[in-house]
Amino acid sequence: MSYREPIAAILPELVELRHELHKHPELAYQEQRTAELIRNRLSQIEGLSIRTGLAKTGIVATLNADRPGRCVALRADMDALPITETNEVEYRSACDGVMHACGHDGHMTCLLGAARILAAGRDELPGKVKFIFQPAEENGAGGRLMVEQGALDDPKAEAAFAMHGWPELEAGKIIVGAGPVLAAATAFSVQLTGRSSHAAYPHQGRDIIVAAAHLVTKLQTIAARFADPVDPVVVSICAVQAGDTYNVLPATCRLLGTIRALRQETHDAVIARLERFISSAASDFDATADIAYLDSYPTLVNDPGAAGLVQRVASRLAGADNVIDAPPPTMGGEDFAFFARAVPAAFWRLGLRPAGVDSFPKLHQPDFDFPDEAIPAGVEMHCEIARAFLETGL
Repeated sequence: MSYREPIAAILPELVELRHELHKHPELAYQEQRTAELIRNRLSQIEGLSIRTGLAKTGIVATLNADRPGRCVALRADMDALPITETNEVEYRSACDGVMHACGHDGHMTCLLGAARILAAGRDELPGKVKFIFQPAEENGAGGRLMVEQGALDDPKAEAAFAMHGWPELEAGKIIVGAGPVLAAATAFSVQLTGRSSHAAYPHQGRDIIVAAAHLVTKLQTIAARFADPVDPVVVSICAVQAGDTYNVLPATCRLLGTIRALRQETHDAVIARLERFISSAASDFDATADIAYLDSYPTLVNDPGAAGLVQRVASRLAGADNVIDAPPPTMGGEDFAFFARAVPAAFWRLGLRPAGVDSFPKLHQPDFDFPDEAIPAGVEMHCEIARAFLETGL
């Protein structure tokens, strides 16, 4: 059985849906309009049992909920990013300072397309399929809440799969491998507090900017001198917030950043080192420091059996030469890791860069746009992965 003809028949509607989602992006846990649009489309599909309100705006739609047999989960993320879009397209973001710069509009479209196609042939499926639309992947760990609130339960999913569009990869190619594929990642903030003073008399205060400068430099030695060179670690300070004029040394400085490590044990050791360095820097300058951890995503580890299933499906659909089955891991974070901790799972990447194009906008850039041409491959992969698991398991 091939899904290509039925996918082609609904492709214009799917493109229209993606454009609508792209035009109205919403940030983490604010995906009210997005969730309502997805729920309305799902409600028009026969054979689905729909649950809403998980993790505030999340949706789980189950096909063949009462049928005997295996149960598989397919997941897409829903949230956008606080980025101002620069694309000049008819469907460019209508929300100032917010855009789908990570392709989640494409992810949702592909999953909803798979729900339509699989539901149309539901009598031929020997089991159940859960379509999970998850909020707050970019920040807020929506995946953790979805799992905690039962997205994989009733009926219990036995495996989970998720797709991500990958602009570095040429269209027609697929990446999937076993083992660690994305890093453990923790976002943190540090509030340093000293004592304000006139810029001409720094000795009368405690210069918190100098303290922050020393700390930023010191933190870079964690990866350079305290981590095994072959055990990847990244510590990034992404924002420094202090002062508002030219002749007053401020009393406070706030640093925002992330810690990333491929192994969970290394990640935890880096946090311990971070805390020691922050405490030391504050003490050196007679300041105080308060550390807050915002989101923490574990290492995303692909199950060998689940990854193998995706590899087999991808090889059949795209050709073995177009499947990268031993990819180097990347240091990005992804809260599908929470699903992968709960059940055997695989996270796979779909090539987006058009053939013959050397440069293509990257994820989280203001000119990124999930290509409509990639939608059919994403839908087909979802459908074939679900059917393969229901028929053979891992």
